[in-house]
Amino acid sequence: MHEEEDGSEANPCTASRIVATRSVDVAEVEGAKEQPSKLCGYLNKLSGKGLLRGYKPRWFVYDPRKCYLYYFKTPQDALPLGHIEIGDACFSYDVEGEEGQFEVRTTGQEFLLKAPSRQVMHYWLQQLQQKRWEYSNTRGSGQRDSWSSPTLAYAPTGLVGKDNDAPIFEKLSDSMEKVRSDFAMETETDGGGMVGIQSARGPSGANPLNFSLKNFGTELRNSMSYLRPGRGGESRRSVFYTNSNSNAEEWELVDAPNKEFPEHKHHSDTHRHSFGSAFTFDFVRNSARPKKPLLRDMMGSGRFGRTAETRSAESSPVEFNGNKPLEMQLRLQSQQEELSRMQHEQAKLREELASQKELVRLLQQTLRTSQCDRQPVHRPSPAPDSSAASDQTRGSEVTLQEAGQLEALLQERNGQIQDLCGHMERLALEKESLQQELKGLKIKVGEINDQLGMLMETIQAKDEVIIKLSQQSSEQSGTPNEGSPSPNKDQDEVDILKDSLQGYKSQNKFLNKEILELTVLRRSAESREKTLEAKYTALEAKLCQVESKYLVLLQEVKNPVCSSSEQSPAREVISRLLEDALQAESSDQPEHLIFKPNIVSEYDTFGFKTVPEEEEEEERLVAKVRALELKSLSMTDQEVSVGVKWENYLASTMNRDLVRSPELKALFRYGVPHEHRSQVWRWCVSFHVKKFRDNLAPDYYETLLNVARDKPNPASKQIELDLLRTLPNNKHYSSPSAGGIQKLRNVLMAFSWRNPDIGYCQGLNRLAAIALLYLDQEDAFWCLIAIVEVFMPRDYYTKTLLGSQVDQRVFKDLMSEKLPRLHVHFEQYKVDFSLITFNWFLVVFVDSLVSDILFKIWDAFLYEGPKIIFRFALALLKYKEEEFLKLEDSTAIFKYLRYFTGTILDSRKLMSIAFGDMNPFPMRQIQNRRSFHLEKVRLELTELEAIRQTFLRERETSQDRRSFVSDDEEDN
Repeated sequence: MHEEEDGSEANPCTASRIVATRSVDVAEVEGAKEQPSKLCGYLNKLSGKGLLRGYKPRWFVYDPRKCYLYYFKTPQDALPLGHIEIGDACFSYDVEGEEGQFEVRTTGQEFLLKAPSRQVMHYWLQQLQQKRWEYSNTRGSGQRDSWSSPTLAYAPTGLVGKDNDAPIFEKLSDSMEKVRSDFAMETETDGGGMVGIQSARGPSGANPLNFSLKNFGTELRNSMSYLRPGRGGESRRSVFYTNSNSNAEEWELVDAPNKEFPEHKHHSDTHRHSFGSAFTFDFVRNSARPKKPLLRDMMGSGRFGRTAETRSAESSPVEFNGNKPLEMQLRLQSQQEELSRMQHEQAKLREELASQKELVRLLQQTLRTSQCDRQPVHRPSPAPDSSAASDQTRGSEVTLQEAGQLEALLQERNGQIQDLCGHMERLALEKESLQQELKGLKIKVGEINDQLGMLMETIQAKDEVIIKLSQQSSEQSGTPNEGSPSPNKDQDEVDILKDSLQGYKSQNKFLNKEILELTVLRRSAESREKTLEAKYTALEAKLCQVESKYLVLLQEVKNPVCSSSEQSPAREVISRLLEDALQAESSDQPEHLIFKPNIVSEYDTFGFKTVPEEEEEEERLVAKVRALELKSLSMTDQEVSVGVKWENYLASTMNRDLVRSPELKALFRYGVPHEHRSQVWRWCVSFHVKKFRDNLAPDYYETLLNVARDKPNPASKQIELDLLRTLPNNKHYSSPSAGGIQKLRNVLMAFSWRNPDIGYCQGLNRLAAIALLYLDQEDAFWCLIAIVEVFMPRDYYTKTLLGSQVDQRVFKDLMSEKLPRLHVHFEQYKVDFSLITFNWFLVVFVDSLVSDILFKIWDAFLYEGPKIIFRFALALLKYKEEEFLKLEDSTAIFKYLRYFTGTILDSRKLMSIAFGDMNPFPMRQIQNRRSFHLEKVRLELTELEAIRQTFLRERETSQDRRSFVSDDEEDN
């Protein structure tokens, strides 16, 4: 579909010049995938009441959207047990308290947390202070896109992510940052592996059996979510350790494979065993998991004062118990190999036995044949020919000799057969004995594993007791008795005092930084409060002025004063109100930027112009009214609740990726909030094109761009013509220097090289432009591929537009079923609505709806596919069905069809019609109708092509005949 508007000529060297220009956004493509690291890890939290009060290990994850510190029971849980508000919290710790213990105080709540070491505690405190500082600065910037998410976990990556039209508060000075860095504590390590995603395998000493009655419902839902197929983050595995002399090996007890998907390839280190016929398991050496530290690695030789001989003597039972299962497994492996070898030998013997039986059968048959052919022996009688008699005698002797040889050979074969049968019986008995022995060994291995688990628990308990006793002994050795004073007593006291002094210095520095930050945060909160109060006062004054003008207008309307000589007061008031409503936001206004009461900006959130300047006053006023109404609809309780639902759902998926589910589908049908749309769209596109991207190189998009830069493209001319005509009312595509033009060019050129049969079709530019508003270049490229190659049927964007024509006929059938009255009304006045709806399907409602509704439709479209287009096309006509039925003229109906979609502003009502009134709406029905109409359209296109060819031949024939007619004949 290549259409060119009048007067739009392209420079022939423009395309080559643009193609040769390298994209300025390659760095964005390369670095867009880097995501900030999460602050997460295990901490012990004090919880419970009375005798049940104690520290329990919890998995903590920081959420930058709300500045919450969520805590879960395990990293695989979907729902948090609770959260701590860090944005308004203060932190403290006691030097003389337990090591690693610190306190977080919020409004009305106190949380006692304990890290495994002092270094880890310092790391957490530093990070939480930094997160609180960043959150406060972003909260003070005024850039809040929703009522539930002041900050963003992942900022929008498309063109809308670079907009900065919101008013900016004054930022804190660099000197304040320098003071904060001066008071920052120095941490030796980031936690020794106890902080971050790598620590999700479990804390040391964590008790998996702790039980909380308070959060019983949440834990139960987490358990059901974990057991639900497709929702678990990691496969559940049992682990046991075997300690050798100098190294530690870890073996995993892997779950048995699904019966529906049998494994044909076995790992070389994997051995399958079975207890009877009910239990199957795999032992796998796991080199990826971290080694569990040995007791001698955890205990210092000088600190505990024990010799190496003692440690080796104590560790020998562990080593024996660790080697015994390993030897048993190796023995089982050798016996399995021997059993398989014997089974192979038995199969060979069976084949040999069958061949020998066949040979015996053939020999017996030959013997019987030879016996039947043998002549009876007669006594010699005097015959006239004595030579003939002698020949007959010799022949009979030869036959008897062959028969004897055959009988001997047959007896030998029978003996071999009997020997083979005996050998087979012995092998069968030996096989049964080996199987019985194997079963007994498996039972012994199970018992040994149980004993090993018990011994490991016992050893762990003993290790804890030994460590505690060694600590007590070291403390007692460090403080000698009063009767025997130590000469190093003074030096020990000095060392203790130095350690205490260093601890108090660190605490002092931390508390100074905490006081400094809290003071600055309090002042910034006071400044925000004063600013909001001033803004509220300005808005209230403006409201009073407008209200007084409306009261004067109402009074004048109630008691009109008719005067022909002077202008009516009502008209004067109306003109002043119109001037105030359409006044331009000039920079020379006395009010500060934040005090402006006009909440309708020049561009909306997506970059589309709200009030067109080149239009007439009436149209500008209608556009501003529409923008104000959209603004008020976005601030309703229902929209706020949708944002809260998305926040809660994303908080429940902090430990895992998004998974398709009925809950997520319902959220998509509500619409995705602006601040989460980039992240969610990127996930949708990746899900649909995964089958393509997995088989391609990671730099596939860059390779296509390089090809487009080096080689001429036949579609480049048409692409250049349509770049500025894509979305002229959007600031990102309104001029050649706009930020989206180069990105749009790159995406379309790369797509044309991937699909040379399509190249470029008008409509693809709008699809790519909408995707670029929230996605990077490469993601927008794959989004275009998902729409063209996954969602839409073949030949949807080719020159014939075959798929698009088929969908219009399917839509007509659906309209006769879902909207019978409106369908009859259009048929009565012969209105071809496909002239309008064709563009809806081709570009997914771009340039047909207000931007807020358009992007909510795209949210559901990217999740569910092309069925959404049919739903909303019917819903749009259903929304204005009564207005259409009132029109009784084909011209008026068609005119209303062209602009009625721009008057629809209530997205909630439209979605209720699309997902409620249009049900049931199976995709199978659409596919069946597509197949039915596809054959009809192909047949019609074939007939049209035949008619065209006939017409061309007739025209050529008529032109040839005219060339032979003379001038006189032509005049006659």
